[in-house]
Amino acid sequence: MSISRRNFIVKAALAAPALTLGSLSVLAQKSAAAEIRIGAIGLHNMGWSNLQSILKIPGVCCTAICDIDDSVLQQRRAQLKKLEQYPKIYHDYVALLADSEVDAVLIATPDHWHCLMMVDACQAGKHVYVEKPIANSIVECNRMIEAKDRYDSIVQVGQWQRSQAHFRRAVEFVHSGKLGDIRLVKSWAYLGWKERVPVKPDQPVPTGVDYKGWLGPAESRPFNPNRFHYDFRWYWDYAGGLMTDWGVHLLDYALLGMKVSDPISIMASGGKFAYPNDAGETPDTLTAVYEFDGFNIQWEHATGISGGPYQREHGVAFIGNNGTLVLDRNGWEVIPEEGKMEALPVQPRTDNGLDLHMQNFVEAIRRNDPSILHAPIEAGAHIAKFSQMGNIAYRTGRKIKWDSSKQRFADAAANRLLSAPYHNGYRLPQV
Repeated sequence: MSISRRNFIVKAALAAPALTLGSLSVLAQKSAAAEIRIGAIGLHNMGWSNLQSILKIPGVCCTAICDIDDSVLQQRRAQLKKLEQYPKIYHDYVALLADSEVDAVLIATPDHWHCLMMVDACQAGKHVYVEKPIANSIVECNRMIEAKDRYDSIVQVGQWQRSQAHFRRAVEFVHSGKLGDIRLVKSWAYLGWKERVPVKPDQPVPTGVDYKGWLGPAESRPFNPNRFHYDFRWYWDYAGGLMTDWGVHLLDYALLGMKVSDPISIMASGGKFAYPNDAGETPDTLTAVYEFDGFNIQWEHATGISGGPYQREHGVAFIGNNGTLVLDRNGWEVIPEEGKMEALPVQPRTDNGLDLHMQNFVEAIRRNDPSILHAPIEAGAHIAKFSQMGNIAYRTGRKIKWDSSKQRFADAAANRLLSAPYHNGYRLPQV
């Protein structure tokens, strides 16, 4: 796809009378209608889960799907037929955005595409559900907020734990003060099922794959299966490893529990300790410490190990003087300091977070009310930037300080990692 063609298609979509700047978005004009028409971009893993979830909601249908892998498209087309959904098939996402029969899009591509696609979707008058982490750089996160503000789209980020009742109840308990002064918050992901990425030779591009379309703004390289589909997460060109893949979920609740936003400083240490010779780039073992006034937030991740803190492979622990609240996707409990408070047994999960998150997105569209979103773009951008700070501290090997007012670090090496380089004729989108 040439850049000139991309710009032409987006401009053509913007030229429609209903989509001019300052007008109501497509969905706002038809908010009273029962049907919301979904276009899905990226359908290999989470994209397919997202689409299945939103199609459970009455009055929602799928009118378009897009992927750069034709085998994925054909598989999803057959599965959607069984659900009595008959979408148009696109290999080019900008053509999907120009489709007047698409009201909202689900974006679940590799991270390095999120910013371009989300900005283009807002410019085309669509509402957007974009997977986490919302972008692959701090600069991209800020640009995505600007796009939402200018084009008045409703944008939900895939931080679906924000829609689960047990996460919210746990935070309410933290806010009650019963734990006493909290001096440390631990967040972690110890993923025993995550194995090494074996070294593989470069290969011909698989039949039916638009590899140039997959690369997009990332550096042009020969096709290698290790960098494709799920395993793209372990390469800096496209993502940020476990720090941004799981950290955005769990550190999000660390911040919510402590009612804080930006740290004073960040330092991190780690490396490829478990699998030093595998093909991935991001660290398989990492500890990051975020300094706040009166307490620290600590992130840990390790692949190939399941025995994380408190015998949980993932979680958040609020460690107070009276006791510790431990929270994960299965539930939460309180472990008391002896004689200082009562224990609280596990309060189990009671709902489906993804389904509730999609219901919240659809309700916000139908009411044309972004204020009810559980994970608006501002929240998704903030936690993505927070997680990226941990990666930047690791990559620079320095203790770094963040200036929120300037959106910069007090360190030149760290500032060079604020933005992701764009290649192949692509540019950071303008708003």
